[in-house]
Amino acid sequence: MSEARFEPLTVETLGARLATVAALTERIGPDHAAWSVREVGDGNLNLVFIVEGANGGAIVKQALPYVRLVGESWPLPLRRSFFEYHALTRQAARDPGRVPEIYHFDEAQALIVMEYLTPHVILRRALIEGQRLPRIGRDLGLFAARTLFRGSDLSMEAPARKKDLALFAGNIELCDITENLVFTDPYFAAEMNRHTSPQLDELVAQLRADRDLKVEAQHLKRLFTSAAETLLHGDLHTGSVMVTMEDSRVIDPEFAVYGPMAFDVGMLLANFWMAYFSQAGHETDGSRDAMRAYLLDVVVEIWRVFREEFTRLWETERAGILYPSTLYEDQGDPLGARQALDHMLADIWRDMLGFAGVEMHRRILGLAHNAEFETIEDPDLRASCERPALLLGRHLVVNRRRIAGLEEIHAIARRLNEEARP
Repeated sequence: MSEARFEPLTVETLGARLATVAALTERIGPDHAAWSVREVGDGNLNLVFIVEGANGGAIVKQALPYVRLVGESWPLPLRRSFFEYHALTRQAARDPGRVPEIYHFDEAQALIVMEYLTPHVILRRALIEGQRLPRIGRDLGLFAARTLFRGSDLSMEAPARKKDLALFAGNIELCDITENLVFTDPYFAAEMNRHTSPQLDELVAQLRADRDLKVEAQHLKRLFTSAAETLLHGDLHTGSVMVTMEDSRVIDPEFAVYGPMAFDVGMLLANFWMAYFSQAGHETDGSRDAMRAYLLDVVVEIWRVFREEFTRLWETERAGILYPSTLYEDQGDPLGARQALDHMLADIWRDMLGFAGVEMHRRILGLAHNAEFETIEDPDLRASCERPALLLGRHLVVNRRRIAGLEEIHAIARRLNEEARP
């Protein structure tokens, strides 16, 4: 199949085309005519199939030569599957068991065969349904700390890290999507933008005329494009995590690129804050106050676990070219190493808040929205949920250098949410 010209799979053709792929026949069964195939991709970019048979199941994910959300008018290179494959292999090594296992990769056909996660569900959907999962704060805090630390000059040998940086620098088109859709398009009337209108029109106009906000958003864009600190997931949100009550798995790292430490963490926390503000739109069977409290607690836990694990790795795995022990511990100055760590964590904290703020804006004002808000059918109710998220996002971006901690942020979030209640 690899030698054939690229052709998108369909439910009808997948079995015959992949019948010779051992990764499938060994796990599903040798008779492709007996396979059950269904297409489940609900994302913006790719085809995703669940393939099941007598022996088990697998996921087949195939890139398309365009943005699926928009159509063929927005072409996109197939090689993004190459970067996703390589990102998954690195994440699997850096935080074992936290990403799906890869069974097969076909670069020419832009497809990855991987572990079928079942009975896992998308975290975003679980949160919309009001599920309070006990593991996600710890699991995601550990994943972020381990992948970001171990993919950086704090841990990697310099030649391997520079080679990796050059490899992922080729993920140009998906970087371009992030650079424009996250940092620029929400702040002017870009062609593909959309928002809840007319309910948010006045606030949107204010944000797009906000000089301080736009200057800070572009500062964050400059940081994203220039601070190649570590290998990022690049699109770490609640739609990129699959969960059960006992397990959390991170998926879909096709936006992987080298960038600032704080980016993944900021994107992740922003999605929990948006879930918090969306709760009024999902109170069909009683109060969601307990869910609101849970979501803020998860944010606190992610950040606490991230700091703790990053600190542990700093003390036990700091073997790269940055902050070498020869300057600190080997000279009897462990406090010097701790001071350097504190400075780095303070930088991550500040930048994380800014990245969280722009993520909240782009999910409400840009092209790709999230289901927490989109599934609220009443536009007045939806806007009343989106408005405080936009205001908190603005506060995080503009005032991030003066915000002391999560308690301060959550006090503001509670106040904004109460003021917005219909």
